[in-house]
Amino acid sequence: MPEGPELHLASLYVNKMCAGVVFTGPVRKSEVSKNPDVPFTCEAYRITATSRGKEVKLTLTPMKSDDPKERVKAGQADQPMDIVIRFGMSGYFRFTTEDELPKHAHLRFYSKETPCRVLSFVDARRFGSWQPNGTWQSDRGPCIMFEYKSFREKVVSHLSDRAFDKPICEVLLNQKYFNGIGNYLRAEILFRLNIPPFVPARTVLEGLESEDLCENEKPVKNETTDTKTSDGAKQKRVKGETGDLLRLCHTVPLEVVNLGGKGYDPQKTDYSDFKAWLQCYCVDGMKSIGDHNGRTMWFKGDPGPMAPKDSKSPKAKKRAKKEDGHDYYTDKKKVASKRSESTSKKKQESVTKIPKKEKKGCPKEAGTKRRKAVKSREVTEPQHEKRSTARKRKSSSAEPTAGPQRRRGRVTRQNSK
Repeated sequence: MPEGPELHLASLYVNKMCAGVVFTGPVRKSEVSKNPDVPFTCEAYRITATSRGKEVKLTLTPMKSDDPKERVKAGQADQPMDIVIRFGMSGYFRFTTEDELPKHAHLRFYSKETPCRVLSFVDARRFGSWQPNGTWQSDRGPCIMFEYKSFREKVVSHLSDRAFDKPICEVLLNQKYFNGIGNYLRAEILFRLNIPPFVPARTVLEGLESEDLCENEKPVKNETTDTKTSDGAKQKRVKGETGDLLRLCHTVPLEVVNLGGKGYDPQKTDYSDFKAWLQCYCVDGMKSIGDHNGRTMWFKGDPGPMAPKDSKSPKAKKRAKKEDGHDYYTDKKKVASKRSESTSKKKQESVTKIPKKEKKGCPKEAGTKRRKAVKSREVTEPQHEKRSTARKRKSSSAEPTAGPQRRRGRVTRQNSK
């Protein structure tokens, strides 16, 4: 799922591609999308974008004519419109020619040029949404990247809220306080601070000040040091970054933004730098279990006292390798494919086993056929006997009657002579 850095990079992408481009006509929506229509039509307008946490706002601004005599035609927009877009699980922007329009382009803006180009919001899974004349969602907190002070003040001032009774890994996904944090960011942040994911959130955040006095200081990166054990052997230990959790919620996403277009480029889909940047999420040797909401949590070491009891024992998993780009759901897809393959193999084995059972069942069927044949013979033999006796009786009864008839015939002939 795209997180705060990806949505900010998406806004930078729109501003870069749409700079100096004039758009025209109505905003079109795909027929399959269940999102609302965008009631905006204009002969000439421009598009700019801004981001806040996990939301992107597109601003459509009509261009005023230099001729004061020209009036806006009926049905044409004369005021700017804001469209707030949430990416869901697979949303992103593309800017292509009309002939190269992506398959799942559900919201489209057409340029006023020849050949025509289209800015489209692409969403294959259709979990994304947009709101015409929309505003930032009121139940979302300040942006972790660009509203750091207000974000920090809100979290510190609301630690008595029941939301902080949950494990820290689950609280980090609460967009009311951590607007922009997602699954891979929470794993990277907790890993750098060596914080078990399933410890109470309040115990981790208590003692933090509403104002970050060390905001300008750069956190120390993880370093490996060699320490000698009692046996004299060297043992490597990883030093965690110095700094509090709220500061890393601000600095770690900015690291992804600083990767530039290589972190978000829907045309090239080159995520090699992003993969190299990851230290915990989908990395070899790390553990993963599902939290209480079913989201996969990646970590190292002890999960913590609030780990789900019904979850399976954490096992080390390998990073999902994908040549054409990074996909946050490749692990789930691979697990599902393995399950489907195993079920198909079982079905094939069951199909191949059926003839063996039939072979084993052949002698029994032959025995039953023999028994039926014997019974049929027993039934048919008396019938044959009855028929033969009946024939004998008919023949015996017919013979004495034939003798007198012949004699009578001879007597009548002699008398006639």
